[in-house]
Amino acid sequence: MNELENYYGKFCEDKRLLRKHGQVEYRTSMKYIHDYLKPGDRLLDIGAGTGRYSVALSQEGYEVDAIELVKYNLGMLKAKKSNVKAYQGTALDLSRYQDETFDVTLLFGPMYHLFSYEDKLKALSEAKRVTKTGGIILVAYVMNDYSVLVHGFRDGHIKEALKNGKIDKNFQTLTNIDDLYSYVRLELIEKLNKELETRTDYESDSYMALIEEVSALSEKFYSIDATNYEEDVEKALLGLGFTRSDFQRQTSDFSGGWRMRIELAKLLLQKPDVLLLDEPTNHLDIESIQWLEDFLINNGKAVIVISHDRKFVDNITTRTIEVTMGRIYDYKVNYSQYLQLRKDRREQQQKAYDEQQKFIAETKEFIERFKGTYSKTLQVQSRVKMLEKLELLEVDEEDTSALRLKFPPSPRSGSYPVIMEGVGKTYGEKEVFRNANLTIERGDKVAFVGKNGEGKSTLVKCIMKEIEHDGTLTLGHNVQIGYFAQNQASLMDENLTVFQTIDDVAKGDIRNKIRDLLGAFMFGGPEESMKKVKVLSGGERTRLAMIKLLLEPVNLLILDEPTNHLDMKTKDILKQALLDFDGTLIVVSHDRDFLDGLVSKVYEFGNQKVTEHLCGIYEFLEKKKMDSLQELEKK
Repeated sequence: MNELENYYGKFCEDKRLLRKHGQVEYRTSMKYIHDYLKPGDRLLDIGAGTGRYSVALSQEGYEVDAIELVKYNLGMLKAKKSNVKAYQGTALDLSRYQDETFDVTLLFGPMYHLFSYEDKLKALSEAKRVTKTGGIILVAYVMNDYSVLVHGFRDGHIKEALKNGKIDKNFQTLTNIDDLYSYVRLELIEKLNKELETRTDYESDSYMALIEEVSALSEKFYSIDATNYEEDVEKALLGLGFTRSDFQRQTSDFSGGWRMRIELAKLLLQKPDVLLLDEPTNHLDIESIQWLEDFLINNGKAVIVISHDRKFVDNITTRTIEVTMGRIYDYKVNYSQYLQLRKDRREQQQKAYDEQQKFIAETKEFIERFKGTYSKTLQVQSRVKMLEKLELLEVDEEDTSALRLKFPPSPRSGSYPVIMEGVGKTYGEKEVFRNANLTIERGDKVAFVGKNGEGKSTLVKCIMKEIEHDGTLTLGHNVQIGYFAQNQASLMDENLTVFQTIDDVAKGDIRNKIRDLLGAFMFGGPEESMKKVKVLSGGERTRLAMIKLLLEPVNLLILDEPTNHLDMKTKDILKQALLDFDGTLIVVSHDRDFLDGLVSKVYEFGNQKVTEHLCGIYEFLEKKKMDSLQELEKK
C-alpha cells in the first residue's frame, strides 16, 4: 500500500486526532465503544493506526490486540510502551487469530481505504470470524452522501466532479484504484451487512469458492498495483544496510559478508512458504538485525532458524527444538521460556528418579530380608514381579562440556589507555570518519556500534597503529594490547593441527601448560588436539583464536565481533570472563544480549562521526529508536 505509506508518512496521526475535529471523532467513537464494553472483554483494533484507541483502552485495563498495515504508524504505537499486543498486518487476513477470539472488534480505518466491494466483504467476514457469537463489531465508513453534499454543493465543486468523472448522475462517488479513500452509500452498507448475515454456510464448497476468488483477486490487485517490486527490493537492501549508491555496483566489488547480505535479501524477496536460516545475523549490524526481526515477524510464513543470537531468537521464535546428547526435545515456546521449562523438566525428572530409586532400594531390602520366610513368600514373590515389570525412569543427559575461560591478571596501565583528539580517516576521496574525540579510562568497558562500513574496525586499526590517520591518538603508559579480529580465525594456517597452532606461538613457561590450556577450551582429547585447522567449525576456530589471545597478559583487550560462531553457552562463559577481566575492554559487536550488562559506554559510528553515549546498550537502542521516530515525524 504505497499510497497509504506515503500519506501517513507526511504528518503525525496523533496530532490530527488531538485537534478539535479529531477530539470530536475520538470522544464520539469512545462513547459508542464503552456502550458495549463489559469488564474482562478482549478487544481487537483492526487498522489501529498509532494506537489512539488501543492504548487508551489498554490503560483502562482491557486486553487489547492491534493490527496495523502501515509500518510507521505501528512504530509510533509500539513506542508508547503500552500493554497492547501490536502486529503488522491487513484486515483481509486475520489468520493469526482463531475463530471467536474477541468480544469487541473495531474496524475503523480499513473500511476507509479498501477499494473493492469484495475486499470490504472479506474484511467484514474476517472481523466476524474472530469475534465471539454475540460479540460486537464497530465499523466506520466514509459516507458518500455527506462528502458529495459538502465538497460538491457547499464548496461548489459539483460541476467539476461531474466533468472529471468523480461522481455519477446518481451522485455516487466513483472511486478508482488510485484513490486513497473509498466512499460508500447507505445501500452499500446494507448490502454488505445483508450478505454477511446471510452467508452462514462457511464450510460449503460455494462459500470457500467465493473466499478463494476474493483472495485471488486481492493477491492480483496487490501484486499488480499496490506492491511495487522495485520498492520491495530497495526496502530489503536498505534494511540490510546497503546504501542507494551500492545498488548499481557489481556484486564482485563486495566482501564475503556483504555478499551474504545480498543472498539473504534474495531469499526474503522470494517470500517462500518456509524460510531456513543458519546464523543469519553473523554478518549484520544491530540496525540490520532489528530490520530483519521486523521483516520475519511481519512477513515470514514459517521460519526455521539456527542462531546463537539469543535476543534475535527470542524476538522472532515461538518454538524451540533442542538437539543434545543424541536426542531431540520440542518446546512450544521461545528460547528464554525454553530454558526455564528445561530446568523445570529436569528437576521433575530428578525428583521422580530419586523417588523410584528409593522405592527400588526399599523393595530389594524387603525381598532380601524375607525371601526365606514362609509366611512372607507371597509378598516376596509379588514384589519380585513388581520390580521386573517396573519401567525404569531416566534423567535426561546434560551436556556438561564447557569452556573454562579466565583472563590472566593484567599488568597495570596508565589512567588513560586511549586518548583521541580530532582523529579522522579518509581513503582517497572517501571520508570514513572525522574529528573523533574520545577518552577511554583504565577499567572502562566500551562498545563500538554502528552500521558496517562506518569505521569501527578502521578506528581499531588506528589504535593498533596499523594504519595512518589524521589528528592525535595517544596510548597511555604501559598499554599492552590484545587483539581479536573477526577474520582472525580464518587467517590461521589450515594445514597445522590445533596443537601445532598453539605450540608455534607459545613462549616461556606456558609451553608446559599447552595441554591444560587446550583442555580448558574443549580441545583436551588427543583426537581434538590433533585435528587440522581446515576441518574445524567456525566456533572451534574462534575458540582456537581465543587461546592465542590468552598466551600473553594484556591490559587493553580489543575484540572485533568475538561472538560470531560461538554457541550460547560459550558466549555466556566469554561474557563472564570479560566481566571479571581487570583491564580495559573495547568490543566491536552487534550482539545486543552479549553487550547488555557488559559495557557502560557506547560509541556510535555513523555519518562520518563518532558519538559518545554514557549508557548501556539497551538504553542506547531505546534512545536511537525514539530519535528515529522523531525524525520521521519532522518529514
